[in-house]
Amino acid sequence: MTLPSLSLGTAPLLNAAGGAVEVDINPTLVLMQLGLVAVLMLILKPMLFDPLLSVFEKRERMVEGTLKEARELDDKAADLKLKVDAELDKVIKVAAEERDKARSEAARRDAEALAKTRAETAAILDTGRRELAAEATTLETALRNEVNTLSRDVASRVLGREVS
Repeated sequence: MTLPSLSLGTAPLLNAAGGAVEVDINPTLVLMQLGLVAVLMLILKPMLFDPLLSVFEKRERMVEGTLKEARELDDKAADLKLKVDAELDKVIKVAAEERDKARSEAARRDAEALAKTRAETAAILDTGRRELAAEATTLETALRNEVNTLSRDVASRVLGREVS
């Protein structure tokens, strides 16, 4: 079964499906293709492949350098963080000590102020008690002196006559 619409170049393939394969190798064509590949390699190697490979190598070196620099910066950052944390711990400790000192000083001043206030209050109370006692004594003496006068007046009124 042959197809009239097929080109002549497909005839060996159709024969291959039927059994035997016919391969025609043209040595001149093979040599020309090998020569063309060699010429292209000679031309493209210095013009395309070598620059492209050098770009890839430069890029790889840059990436490696950048990664190395990033690792170094990370290490430095970790060291600085440790230093900062240590300094922060020291500052927190000093601040806590200062706070405790301030609290104890404030408590001491409060205790002194309270003691001073108590002493002043006790002194005022003592002065007031002494003044009250003195005034009570004065009033008692004045009342005793007036008791005699008042009792005579009351007795004179009750008895209706002068009592001595």
